[in-house]
Amino acid sequence: MNLGDIFLSEMVGTALLLLLGAGVVANAILPRTKGNNAGWLAINWGWGLAVFAGVLVSYKSGAHLNPAVTLGIAVSGADEFVAGVPVDAASISVYMLAQLLGAFIGAVLAWLTYKKHFDQEAPAGVKLGVFSTGPEIRSYFWNLVTEIVGTFVLVYVVLSIGPAGEASGLASVNLGWLGALGVALLVVGIGVSLGGPTGYAINPARDLGPRIAHAILPIPGKGSSDWAYAWVPVIGPLIGGVAAGLLAPLTF
Repeated sequence: MNLGDIFLSEMVGTALLLLLGAGVVANAILPRTKGNNAGWLAINWGWGLAVFAGVLVSYKSGAHLNPAVTLGIAVSGADEFVAGVPVDAASISVYMLAQLLGAFIGAVLAWLTYKKHFDQEAPAGVKLGVFSTGPEIRSYFWNLVTEIVGTFVLVYVVLSIGPAGEASGLASVNLGWLGALGVALLVVGIGVSLGGPTGYAINPARDLGPRIAHAILPIPGKGSSDWAYAWVPVIGPLIGGVAAGLLAPLTF
């Protein structure tokens, strides 16, 4: 395994994640779709299945799909991300860049899929909501807390997979097929339980990459990309991921 393979695997997996994840939001909230008004639970399940698909196709890289997961593994004391790929600054950078680029690509593909629906008249916030998260009650500190807690749960449970499959504890973490189902259900659970305040980004790349796409794409009536809020779904998940990574070796 080399860093080029890691980059391609993570980019493709994250692109698929965002295509399906942004796609279910578009189907649920954009005008004149078959799934219009499908509701929050449908969005939660759609994101869970998006994670399932993304993890399956990016098994070669360990299927992080999320800078918070990458950082969580890095600070947990793991020796390798996957066999032959040591935890170091170079590999961390490759994972994160691939995740951000993949998220951007996936968001663009979702826009292309729903292009005619984005062209319909709809509130600017609805169109932005397909791409990125936003709080129901804007309070930056408490929104940050929500993202920290949700991401902590995600990364802490993901890290629990490592000791189950490795005699050396946190030597490496690879989600694989069984992990794909478990993490998919976990994402659904986080959304149902903790996603109400902010829309549960729990992934910096998932929010930032599509927000950049929203800013660039020629979407009629799209309004602002809400950059004033954009730091919350980046910083919060990173803090939550690091906290989970630091606690994991003490408890597993």
